[in-house]
Amino acid sequence: MASLNLGYWVYSTSNQVSSISKSFPLLRSLPFNPLTTQSSSTLKKVNFTSLPSITSVLTKEDIVKEEEQDPQKSSFDFNSYMLQKASAVNQALESAVSLRDPVKIHEAMRYSLLAGGKRVRPVLCLAACALIGGRESMAMPAACAVEMIHTMSLIHDDLPCMDNDDLRRGKPTNHKVFGEDIAVLAGDALLAFAFEHIAVSTVGVPPSRIVRAVGELAKAIGGEGLVAGQVVDIISEGLTDVGLDHLEFIHVHKTAALLEAAVVLGAIVGGGCDEEVEKLRKFARCIGLLFQVVDDILDVTKSSKELGKTAGKDLVADKVTYPKLMGIQKSKEFAEKLKTDAIELLQGFDPAKAAPLIALANYIAYRQN
Repeated sequence: MASLNLGYWVYSTSNQVSSISKSFPLLRSLPFNPLTTQSSSTLKKVNFTSLPSITSVLTKEDIVKEEEQDPQKSSFDFNSYMLQKASAVNQALESAVSLRDPVKIHEAMRYSLLAGGKRVRPVLCLAACALIGGRESMAMPAACAVEMIHTMSLIHDDLPCMDNDDLRRGKPTNHKVFGEDIAVLAGDALLAFAFEHIAVSTVGVPPSRIVRAVGELAKAIGGEGLVAGQVVDIISEGLTDVGLDHLEFIHVHKTAALLEAAVVLGAIVGGGCDEEVEKLRKFARCIGLLFQVVDDILDVTKSSKELGKTAGKDLVADKVTYPKLMGIQKSKEFAEKLKTDAIELLQGFDPAKAAPLIALANYIAYRQN
């Protein structure tokens, strides 16, 4: 298993976002649709040429260790938790996608699926299930399915017709090793198998919950979810006037939707009531958008070696990003606000059971790759 870069997971030293709470309200209910309202006068227009240059970096001074923030919380060993859960997920993925005929397609599927990664999405699924009171075994097939779909999205993202990237998780991208044709099919196979895996391999969960989980996942990645975000992202390349509503639509769908699905699936299969599921959905929406804001910042402040993927590609492609619209400092403030809002949404749950999700929110906020 690839090593996890968890050295920068921490708790924030203080609430630094009170002064910006009005600037960054909790996520909207998404009435805005760039596919149909690109000329809407409600968009905030931004002139990219007037923005400050992107030269700031995330520094160690932004980060403190958990025990320095709150000694009472230091009993939760996040590093050990992530290593244990990631190992369990890796074993489950290894077993689920074995090497069999046709060998070539399964080699390609396994190449990207087992290439390492932080396994944030499946661990979120397992943590949400545990928070509700469910067992890990109930959520493991759903957790693996989410990771399969995430891997599919990476394989397809890297294709020449999309982002045209040569590096992923520190290794040559799938199409560079197996060719574009096999890479496309490997992604397709992972997508299809994800749903089969939930339906066939989930045990100890009522069929009604499994059906609900399948529907939730399908909606998260289709034409109203991940794909919608991808489409708007593509057609937005090169635009000079884009508002924050437009950018939020892209990332709530392209990135946050699958993170949201991971948490919601865990809550559903774990037996959460509607109120619990929806509260966790809001939590996941915050950390999903947080993940992308941090990703945008890292893309312009870290090297390809540090990231394990090509750095600066958003700038080269002239994509809309949070640093491009807001500058580095405001992007960091927005990330802090999203993290704070997410953690507040976990109030009312058992603190001990919520500890992994709180830790994951902090990890996403302060990750370095």
